Amino acid sequence: MAKGKTIVSKTGVRAVHKEMMRKYGIRSEICFFAQDWEDGYNVGGLFRLADGCGASEIILTGKTPKPEENPMIAVTSMGQHRRIRWRHFDRHDDAVAQLKSEGWSLVAVEIAEGAIDVNEYVWPEKVCLILGNEGGGVYGNVMQECDGSVFIPMFGKGRSLNVTSAASVVAYAVVFGSSKVK
Repeated sequence: MAKGKTIVSKTGVRAVHKEMMRKYGIRSEICFFAQDWEDGYNVGGLFRLADGCGASEIILTGKTPKPEENPMIAVTSMGQHRRIRWRHFDRHDDAVAQLKSEGWSLVAVEIAEGAIDVNEYVWPEKVCLILGNEGGGVYGNVMQECDGSVFIPMFGKGRSLNVTSAASVVAYAVVFGSSKVK
């Protein structure tokens, strides 16, 4: 901690939050779709992210662990798994159909043909970010149903980020890039 600086109190944090809502209040509605994630720590991190960026909910599909079944989620989410709405679908295509019927635009976070730089994408008013399994990515049948896809420019030798880190980068592009809402 820098000399002479103090930690902000809970009241101070609430004031900062209120100011950020005033400053950035008009933005796309966002939710997350975790397709076949395997790591409870990543799922817990997604709950924290969802709270931090004001997401509506998280969709867990396939073998993605559920909060009541995996203690790592509670540890990593720091309780946010109790605050953020979530649903689980056994089948990915059932989740896709339900989200589309609810008016969500599906945008895959994937290095794919036709994907647009996350910093240049024009975000819809209601966007669900589709995040695939770390090994397999977003499955082809789900990609076919997406309204678009984005990639994160990478400057090192690695070609991708951890799935929760990638979700963070893209979510904040949605939140702060929403002045370009379709």
